[in-house]
This record gives sequence, structure tokens and C-alpha cells, in this order.
Amino acid sequence: MSIRPTRVGEQMKKELSDIIGRKIKDPRIGFVTVTDVEVTGDLQQAKVFISVLGDNEQRENTLKGLAKAKGFIRTEIGKRIRLRKIPEIQFEFDESIDYGNRIESLLSELNRQSNLE
Repeated sequence: MSIRPTRVGEQMKKELSDIIGRKIKDPRIGFVTVTDVEVTGDLQQAKVFISVLGDNEQRENTLKGLAKAKGFIRTEIGKRIRLRKIPEIQFEFDESIDYGNRIESLLSELNRQSNLE
């Protein structure tokens, strides 16, 4: 297994955070954090995991806005990273943060209940 996809993913994560945070002016896109980028071994596909501050409607609107801006984002990535072919980008929600928050709240609830007994 090559470490190149991992390195490209890390570089893309850094650049995507900057592009989404500063360059895209779509009002649908809320406060987005790029949590991870997984690039396939052939560097053809990139799965971008994002976390969005807000409710489900805000999350869905952000995903639509990012999907609309995909071409612009790929062009910007192409200017910043030297690759023969820029990977096709797919945005997905990073569920691990919600999962972690859910576990945290369950543990807090258990702790509160044990203190009452």
C-alpha cells in the first residue's frame, strides 16, 4: 500500500478547509469543518468528510451548496496541488462526531443517575 493517497488526502484536507472557508460565497453553506479526506489508491476518487454546525436543514443545504460548487472546488485544488488528474470529489457527513456526542451524553446521564442513588 502506497502512502501517496494518504499524503494527497492530507494536502486536500488542508486546501479544502481554506477553499470552503474563504473562497465559496454560497449562502447555503454554513460553518463547515473538513474532518477527513480519503483518496483511493489510484487517486481518482476523494471522499471528503465534513461536519456542519446547525440543524438537519442547515446540513442538507450545505451539502447542496458544496455539490453545486464541486467544479470550482476541483479547479481550485488543481491550482494548489500538482496532480495529473484531480480526484472526483464526493462530500459526506462525518457521523463519528455525532456518535461521539451521543456516547458522551449517555455517559453523563449514567453518571448523573449513579450519583442520585
